[in-house]
Amino acid sequence: MKKPTLVVGAGALTLLVVAVGLILRPGNDPVAAQQPTPLLSLERSGPAVARLGSQQIDVQELKAVMATLPAESREQLRANRSALETWLRSRLAQKAVLEQADAQGWRQRPEVEQQTRAAAEQIVFRDYMLSVSKVPANYPSQAELQAAYDSGKAQWMTPPLYRVSQIFLAVTDSQNVDVVARKAQELSRKAQAAPGEFTAMAKQYSQEPDSASRGGDSGLQPLQQWVPEVRNTVARLKVGAVSEVVQSAAGFHVLKLTEQQPARTATLDELRERLTQALRDQRQEQIAKSYLEGMLNTATLSIDGAELNKLLE
Repeated sequence: MKKPTLVVGAGALTLLVVAVGLILRPGNDPVAAQQPTPLLSLERSGPAVARLGSQQIDVQELKAVMATLPAESREQLRANRSALETWLRSRLAQKAVLEQADAQGWRQRPEVEQQTRAAAEQIVFRDYMLSVSKVPANYPSQAELQAAYDSGKAQWMTPPLYRVSQIFLAVTDSQNVDVVARKAQELSRKAQAAPGEFTAMAKQYSQEPDSASRGGDSGLQPLQQWVPEVRNTVARLKVGAVSEVVQSAAGFHVLKLTEQQPARTATLDELRERLTQALRDQRQEQIAKSYLEGMLNTATLSIDGAELNKLLE
């Protein structure tokens, strides 16, 4: 998503273990995932997509932003008109503020110039280090990938997965709790008597719009994705069984367990992309560390302890 950094923190493989524990389900926020946009406007090219006073965002600038996104996030943003328009408004407001700041000579303020130089140094350092720590395109090999997978195999466990369908009735205020509870109990009795009718009943009665259109199907998920009340009930259900009414803070649930998959070890094919990137990040960190150590060894390094002590006093 972003250019790899030179500091991996707890380690890319550790992060990968966390990802596997979450069933390899990354987040899907394309706007939050985008790279920071340069503060200075790009050279105007093509018709304006959006305007605010004297400021505008043209086609070329928007294309440049889209190009920083991974293909999946880019397509999500294309399909999410609201998110895209939110970004356009935010970018135009940013440009307008910068116009005001420039009119007041803000860029020439000493503290701003100092921060600008420091930021420029960091950008140059980061980009140069990325250039001298490039990982060979053929790394890791299939053998290296297999070895990394085998060495961490105990960590690649995915939790049990449950496919649950539900009929959900919301509680809008304290006065209608009993009414909604009686309706949920009636639906539970009918569904238990005729489990095959559950899909049709969910489409007709469930007030959870995302799943109702699919007959109440919520997809394969680990138990941790559900609220505790539902989680405890699902854990006790047998495949094909319909639950008694379950009450949560949001309302009442009638649940049917339609599929269960036991805990298992994720396959190498499932982990290939993420494991490859984790290994490449580790290798880049190693190359960068060696390069910096080599720089320290090219000349005599001295530290004036007396002057340092004065500074620390």
